[in-house]
Amino acid sequence: MSVPRIYHTLTVLADGKVLVTGGKNGATVLSSAEVYEPSTGIWTIVGSMNTQRYHHRASILANGSVLVTGGDDGSIRLSSTELYNPVTSTWTTTGNMIGARYRHIECVLQDGAVLVAGGWNGASYVSSAELYNPLTGTWTLTGSLTTGREAAAASILPSGNVIILGGYNGIALNSVELYNWTTNIWTTTGTMTGRRNVPTACALANGLVLVSGGENGTILSSAELYDWSTGIWTATGSMNVARKYHVPALLADGNVLIVGGQDSSSTFNSAELYNPSAGSWTMTSSMNVARGEESRASILTDGTVLVVGGQDSSGCLSSAELYI
Repeated sequence: MSVPRIYHTLTVLADGKVLVTGGKNGATVLSSAEVYEPSTGIWTIVGSMNTQRYHHRASILANGSVLVTGGDDGSIRLSSTELYNPVTSTWTTTGNMIGARYRHIECVLQDGAVLVAGGWNGASYVSSAELYNPLTGTWTLTGSLTTGREAAAASILPSGNVIILGGYNGIALNSVELYNWTTNIWTTTGTMTGRRNVPTACALANGLVLVSGGENGTILSSAELYDWSTGIWTATGSMNVARKYHVPALLADGNVLIVGGQDSSSTFNSAELYNPSAGSWTMTSSMNVARGEESRASILTDGTVLVVGGQDSSGCLSSAELYI
């Protein structure tokens, strides 16, 4: 990339290109955006966002535009949102969220609405949730979480409902909640077997949700599976390396790739594969560069995995890698 980045977003566009937005480069909060062309391996700078932001979230909408929400501009948490038009490579502001939030969760629902929930607003852990209507560009409040939280993980279930799990609100959380997208109501479901701040969640091809790593005072290697049909969590094989700030990617063969991350003293270039049939992890080829502090990964249309940015012992990274 043209700029080193941590806490950025990575979104695969409808044409297969990849958009990266914002983040931080050291102490500098970024508004810039770039697009990756898989056929050439080249990044091109595109129009900058109207607001610099990090720890924001991004989603691709049904019309191909990308919605970016919230984050932090270096001084305040943001309620502003904007849209990227991939045809013109430009940004326009859209309706502000009702509440400011960063390190929140964001999901596109089956009806095309965008759900945001939780986060931190600079004064408290947020329990509110909102829905964005792409047709009107407006936000409305929906049912609130039982427990306010930031740095949680989320996934969309086969039913179209959303699961949010773990995170932090003064302590690492093991509580889990489900959002029913037809009734707009959150309900608690089975708690995880352990407390996890900054975990990762990945919906598997078999319908289960894999949660791995994170921290709860110590860095975790453990992993567990959520069965949405029963609401029950069960332990599965532990990763070979305890890690937080790692990133997952669901591969075409149904295995899950976990890359990078860090513990309390080191940043990792190691990578592991989870086999859902065996419930076990095996090491795979290591990245060329160690990456912690929330690098980003996306599956490209040809099935390869693009990993971008993050941070190692030398500082923020501009480099990118492909896993074949």
